[in-house]
Amino acid sequence: MIAEPENKATFYQYRLLKKKPIARSVIYSYLCLPVIMLIFNLLAFSWNGLFFFLLAGPITVWIHYVIARTILLLVRTSYAKRWHWNLRMPWFGYIPDQHFSYRMFVRVHLNMSWIGLCIITVCLLWSPVSFTLSLIFWHLWLLGPRLYVILILSRERKDGLVKLNDQDVSYYLQ
Repeated sequence: MIAEPENKATFYQYRLLKKKPIARSVIYSYLCLPVIMLIFNLLAFSWNGLFFFLLAGPITVWIHYVIARTILLLVRTSYAKRWHWNLRMPWFGYIPDQHFSYRMFVRVHLNMSWIGLCIITVCLLWSPVSFTLSLIFWHLWLLGPRLYVILILSRERKDGLVKLNDQDVSYYLQ
């Protein structure tokens, strides 16, 4: 392995301010919510509820992706390269894959929240009730862990960096 010259090396010094672990029991409880909603849809809307529930999940993920990607591209193109798809809980969807600015994290997810609700409200006019309820459920369910991160870090300094790990949320200062 060839060592890089000192002038090309990049050193990052982050100081951990807060680390919030995520218990496995919380993740398992959180995974039970779609099953409960599916049972509700089946009881309230018959087999149509199952179809619309399964259709609303991927549509909501796609809406989140489009909103987040658009915001990231409008702000800076370098931010868009730091986000990727994650299929593990609780960070299912399009999330930052490394240390990411807390302000930008809040900006993306709060905009994703209200723009997503506006899109769902427009769908309310033409869609069946079971599809609209499923869209609202998936929207809130996917944003729940991210809004929780915003809530627990709201009293910290705003110029920090967020790192989402499988087992915890870390908040750093550079």
